[in-house]
Amino acid sequence: MAFATTPDIRPANPNFSSGPCAKRPGYTVDALSGALLGRSHRAAGPKARIAEVIERSRAILGLPPDWRLGVVPGSDTGAVELSLWSLLGARGVDILSFESFGEGWATDAAKHLKLTDMRVLRAPYGQLPDLAAVDPARDLVFTWNGTTSGVRVPNADWIAADRQGLAICDATSAAFAMKLDWAKLDVVTWSWQKVLGGEAAHGMLALSPRAVERLETYTPPWPLPKLFRLTSKGKLSEGVFKGETVNTPSMLCVEDAVDGLRWAESMGGLDGLIARSDANLAAVADWVARTPWVDFLAVVPATRSCTSICLKIVAPWFTSLPADGQAKAAKQIASLLDKQDVAYDIASYRDAPPGLRIWGGATVETADIAALLPWLDWAHAQVEAAFAPAHAAE
Repeated sequence: MAFATTPDIRPANPNFSSGPCAKRPGYTVDALSGALLGRSHRAAGPKARIAEVIERSRAILGLPPDWRLGVVPGSDTGAVELSLWSLLGARGVDILSFESFGEGWATDAAKHLKLTDMRVLRAPYGQLPDLAAVDPARDLVFTWNGTTSGVRVPNADWIAADRQGLAICDATSAAFAMKLDWAKLDVVTWSWQKVLGGEAAHGMLALSPRAVERLETYTPPWPLPKLFRLTSKGKLSEGVFKGETVNTPSMLCVEDAVDGLRWAESMGGLDGLIARSDANLAAVADWVARTPWVDFLAVVPATRSCTSICLKIVAPWFTSLPADGQAKAAKQIASLLDKQDVAYDIASYRDAPPGLRIWGGATVETADIAALLPWLDWAHAQVEAAFAPAHAAE
């Protein structure tokens, strides 16, 4: 069996991890030279820098003026957990699960919050649940973009404008790469480490007026850890949304977040970021269309993510392998590319079907995506040559 020709081009930046994600083009640690280190985060200067993250994020995303936006502990996971623990239980809830993180939120609601009036609307990897089944009288928890499945909701038309429940959206790999319909949402979370390639540690929490009203009128029946408390004496703790973080942030990470936001502005803001991500998806889609051994994990084209681009291997030699053989083969493809310093961290998520996951967020250059694609063909050919004869001999 002939091997594919070794490509003569390489990505200038081989970082295609889905989190933490690639730094912006041209990034060096010199971008952190202005970090306010050795200072109290409650002092005027550091607090102003944290507030700058909030205000630049608000402006780029087009957040409605009556929404609050704050920095919270624990990356996107912390922001989502804070929301679930603080808001759920007031009414029934529908939770969408079509990848590992959505399933994780469902598990937390059932096993830790022990909610009894909850429905989990599930779909296998590559598909969306029946969005028409969502009940507007109930709260809703969902991921806008499934980071581990490469499936996104195409829009928010399925969310009722006159809903009674709150729509809680984990948007960590969607914010800054996809248009979010703020009128259809009430709680939106994301982290610094995704589309803008920031360092981790803190998450962002955006609250609509309806979410604030719930916080001020509803007390959950379970105790809330200090890091999850957003109210004091029945009123919203407004300081959190003005740069007064609940815990001590890394001012290096804050400086890094500001750098990413300034870069985003220089790229044309949200529209420019979306265009960069869409161009990356288009490059992969063109290659998939002419490549018989691979396909998107997302079944419906309109639901294909432009950030966490998940691919499945459909070649007969691969699909005829047992499940453990498929997992081993897919990992070997990713490992070969890692050893060649061509692509790091592109194996599919551990709970997802065996395949590849390429980050296509705005910090990734389309030229690097284009340079990567021939290497995927090369690595596939190497692994096919190794696996196919052995499987045929069984």
